[in-house]
Amino acid sequence: MPVYISLVLAVIAETIGTTALQASQQFTRLWPSVLVVLAYGASFYLLSMTLRSMPVGVVYALWSGMGIVFIALIAFIVFGQKLDLAALLGMGMIMGGIIVIQVFSKTSLH
Repeated sequence: MPVYISLVLAVIAETIGTTALQASQQFTRLWPSVLVVLAYGASFYLLSMTLRSMPVGVVYALWSGMGIVFIALIAFIVFGQKLDLAALLGMGMIMGGIIVIQVFSKTSLH
């Protein structure tokens, strides 16, 4: 599996797991709780596949940064959670960091 595909799938699985974590209501609902475990398991497996080709620091920065942005969007759309200007600016800087790594870093695949 191409490295970026496994990374994006890892982020998607982590985002599903985090969304299910909110829906599990602190693990008091069975099926969302099961989904948390399955999604995080899939995410870590896919993340390990990515580590075959990229250094752990870069992989983790990309995985966590994209996960933060995706979960913030889902929290807004699904749960109606709002973000203030400082949160939006911070996430913009995270996205800027991801772009800098992808465009300029020699440790990232191009």
